[in-house]
Amino acid sequence: MRIAYISAGAAHMYCGSCLHDNTLVAALQRLGHDAVLVPTYTRLRTDEPDVSIDRVFFGALNVYLKQIAPLLRRAPARLERLLDRPRLLALVSRLGSSTDPRRLGELTLSILRGEEGHQAGELDKLLGWLRDTFQPEVVHLTNSMFAGFARRLKAELGVPVLCSVQGEELFLDSLPEPSRGEVRAALAERARDIDLFVAPNRFYADFMASYLGVERTRLAVVPLGIQLSGHGSAGSTGSSDSSGADLAGYRPPPAAAPEAGRPWVIGYLARIAPEKGLQLLADAFRQVALSLGAGRVRLHVAGYLPAQHRGYLRGIERQLAGWGLAGAYRYFGEVTREEKLRFLAGLDVLAAPALFAEPKGLYVLEALASGVPVVAPRRGAFPELLEETGGGVLVAPDAPAELAAALGELLADPERRERLGRAGRAAVHGRFSAEAMAAATLALYERCLDGAGGERTARAAGAATAAVGGGRG
Repeated sequence: MRIAYISAGAAHMYCGSCLHDNTLVAALQRLGHDAVLVPTYTRLRTDEPDVSIDRVFFGALNVYLKQIAPLLRRAPARLERLLDRPRLLALVSRLGSSTDPRRLGELTLSILRGEEGHQAGELDKLLGWLRDTFQPEVVHLTNSMFAGFARRLKAELGVPVLCSVQGEELFLDSLPEPSRGEVRAALAERARDIDLFVAPNRFYADFMASYLGVERTRLAVVPLGIQLSGHGSAGSTGSSDSSGADLAGYRPPPAAAPEAGRPWVIGYLARIAPEKGLQLLADAFRQVALSLGAGRVRLHVAGYLPAQHRGYLRGIERQLAGWGLAGAYRYFGEVTREEKLRFLAGLDVLAAPALFAEPKGLYVLEALASGVPVVAPRRGAFPELLEETGGGVLVAPDAPAELAAALGELLADPERRERLGRAGRAAVHGRFSAEAMAAATLALYERCLDGAGGERTARAAGAATAAVGGGRG
């Protein structure tokens, strides 16, 4: 099958959606399909080998300049090619964080308007390449902010267009009015052009059906998958477990009881941002340290730190120092795949203290793949992930005392910690691989190709449920 997956680059940062898209397309390729990963805005940054094509559509600089400078909407092709050069895009990769939020709202609205927006010429270029060079049988868009592409893609290519939903409402809801309301209205209109939306779990499918104003039957569920087999991925060790899966560097957790003199380690692996809850974890860590003894426990933190949140992290670090815990804390920075695998291998438990309803929780699967149990709030994607893997403990949201109690109990109970870690590891390696994700996604494509219109959509959604073992759609 010829599959075009249109993904949005996140410039200089590792992005969960980019990682997901790259992993999925690589798995589709390994299954023998002619799948291409098409970057937009900027090049993709992933901690596995990048399988995207060597061209960027809707280049960030072209897109932005066409929004603010009407004369450039009909710029010479030579100038547009210059503005899309990867090195130049890298130089402006921080453009969004320094741009007036009102401008971002207007830009988002324009892109959602597709052929009617200021970036219609960019859509022409993407459509021309798909039609004349690749000729896909299926087009898959990375998130609903690309829904404005679907109308022309379907009209001129005559192929089904699917669209993943991956947490984009967090950005959309941060836009100021009147842009937020205008974008929501445009999104509801353009959502009608999508044949089928794809969500990573039942919670998010239910949420996005309401958010997009579409029937729940138009959202299928394909659980997240992570790269568990070598296939040339960085950090592969070539070792395998009893299931026959090449673990590609994922290691079992440390020994059930710390070696003499070794403290327990609580981990955090996510973007450093207020909504991800590191402050709440720091408060809980203080309570754990008071309970178990400051010398008996450590807090290890890793993840991308946006420039605008450096003060946030410094504030947390000053607090820890004021509590006498500076020596018990370490920030590892943004980690590559190999560094991430080593980081996970050194943890006894991972905390996922998000202050919002997390739509995906990819880092939870990564911890479980290493046999590290997880403590997470009872909301968003976490209840489903931990129910289906048996690899962790749920606590009340936004409750540092309850988080501290759960962490402390796990650290003090090595048998339970090991049992949860083993269960989570077995579940992830058995049911949450990249290949399982690709097979379920292919089932959607095949059913979409079988039929037409609403009937096709209903059958595809039902096939997704069957493909992932039932009960998840």
